[in-house]
Amino acid sequence: SKAEMRHTCRGTINLATANITVEDSCNFIISNGGAQTYHLKASSEVERQRWVTALELAKAKAVKMLEESDDSGDESVSQTDKTELQSTLRTLSSKVEDLSTCNDLIAKHGTALQRSLSELETLRLPAESTEKIKQVNERATLFRITSNAMINACRDFLLLAQTHSKKWQKSLQHERDQRIRLEETLEQLAKQHNHLERAFRGATVLPASTPGTGGSAKDPCCPAKGDLSDEDDDNEFFDAPEIITMPESMGHKRTGSNISGTSSDISLDEQYKHQVEDTKKEKRTRIPYKPNYSLNLWSIMKNCIGKELSKIPMPVNFNEPLSMLQRLTEDLEYHELLDRAAKCESSLEQLCYVAAFTVSSYSTTVFRTSKPFNPLLGETFELDRLEENGYRSLCEQVSHHPPAAAHHADSKHGWTLRQEIKITSKFRGKYLSIMPLGTIHCVFHSSGNHYTWKKVTTTVHNIIVGKLWIDQSGEIEIVNHKTGDKCNLKFVPYSYFSRDVARKVTGEVTDPTGKVHFVLLGTWDEKMDCYKVTQGAGDNGAEGRQRAHEAEDSRVLLWKRNPLPKYAENMYYFSELALTLNAPESGTAPTDSRRRPDQRLMENGRWDEANAEKQRLEEKQRISRKRREAEAARATEDGKERD
Repeated sequence: SKAEMRHTCRGTINLATANITVEDSCNFIISNGGAQTYHLKASSEVERQRWVTALELAKAKAVKMLEESDDSGDESVSQTDKTELQSTLRTLSSKVEDLSTCNDLIAKHGTALQRSLSELETLRLPAESTEKIKQVNERATLFRITSNAMINACRDFLLLAQTHSKKWQKSLQHERDQRIRLEETLEQLAKQHNHLERAFRGATVLPASTPGTGGSAKDPCCPAKGDLSDEDDDNEFFDAPEIITMPESMGHKRTGSNISGTSSDISLDEQYKHQVEDTKKEKRTRIPYKPNYSLNLWSIMKNCIGKELSKIPMPVNFNEPLSMLQRLTEDLEYHELLDRAAKCESSLEQLCYVAAFTVSSYSTTVFRTSKPFNPLLGETFELDRLEENGYRSLCEQVSHHPPAAAHHADSKHGWTLRQEIKITSKFRGKYLSIMPLGTIHCVFHSSGNHYTWKKVTTTVHNIIVGKLWIDQSGEIEIVNHKTGDKCNLKFVPYSYFSRDVARKVTGEVTDPTGKVHFVLLGTWDEKMDCYKVTQGAGDNGAEGRQRAHEAEDSRVLLWKRNPLPKYAENMYYFSELALTLNAPESGTAPTDSRRRPDQRLMENGRWDEANAEKQRLEEKQRISRKRREAEAARATEDGKERD
């Protein structure tokens, strides 16, 4: 509606300030000079010119309206709506009056026609003519009755429209006022929360360091602290000292599709040679601290409700300096569970360790409320830990919309893991739902046992106001396709009124007949225990499971979360593995996530530059996609096959 236009709907280009440019005979571009650009294609040059002319005329009208309007806001919009409504009602009334006049004329002419026909009937005419005249008379009468019915229906419709339009207008205005009040309240709450956080940080952090020192001299990673209180709503920026010195130019050369390269001619080896760590040496345990750079989340997200998250252009302020491919690789943090599973002789025991492995992949999410970078199409991430841990892993982004990644890992300890994951997400206002689609496969070489499972839904709460927190909910069914054994895991959603332990996970391991052999119990952020079910004569399944819980001596600790590194809260709550994932390494592919310039800039605290670089890369990817689509269209026209 026009009222919403004042609130800038996402995707809107204001015609008054739009740039309309002709690209070629059939294509033209409408842009607002910023992030919003539409590329339009007409079927012919004539059609394109008609559109361009119509848009130019509309632009001139918009500019004129902008100059003529003295005051803006919802009140003037509301007044415009009322004026338009009254104008519509006046038009309807005049049309009904026209119909009424026509009805009178029809009635008048109909009466005259009937009179003439009656006179004809009195004349001495052949019997056949009299019959015809009688038929015409009857039809004229019927026509007049129908006309009267039509005009009465139109009059009733107008009366009904006038009555109900007032109610609709009142309801619409009420809803509009409610929405505006809600937006203002939420924005005010977000600002208050922001100020409270700053005040809290100021009260707890500032006294810890001597004024003027800008932080502790003992910790080279500690960022400089500034005055955390400010009266306006401007963004703050605190520089983080860089552990890894970055070159000024972030470009690199790449042959072929050159997804993330800039126009720079500096080679990759020259850029990164002073950063490269020998992969066999000790891994890094620190990254530059996260800068204290505040941003009003609600100001960005309020126009994105109901949208697909991957299609919302997000600044790096909400990211962490890792890509989604690196986050997928983090599933291997507790790889030793699969190493132990490979040594199990019993497939049921093996299934317990596989179940613990599936739960362990969520342990890193409990504090990680930031969004990983959405990988570029063709981006890869390779992790070689053959010497240290016995496994190696490779991920690739194989689709951009919808985002999809393929991941393959194998271990010299006798297992192979592969997964293809598509991420779908929806912003619902108060919370964000992330639904991973796709299947994970794990195969053990010696036994040939092949397990599959899917991931559960992740929900990020308090998007608008309050502290962000993450919950996992849903069920996972792990199936051994060789033996038919199954494990059902249930991730219990958090409830304020529940007495249960938070983040609880329960599970049962059953054989093909459905008999329960093991019961699993724990939390997805701390640990998982396993209890062996021993059923006596006459025991039913429920009693047997109850006995398993009581038999503490049968409890086996399958998995326990590793403690976070020191100062993890200042390093995006990264685990020890996560801290090493983005460290530059020699021999990586040009498409490796470690070489993404925007991600590297963000890691080093240069967020403004990272935002600009991220926008450039995304625009380059859009142009590349358009070129591929055009080539595919040309190939189709020529009758050639093209991938």
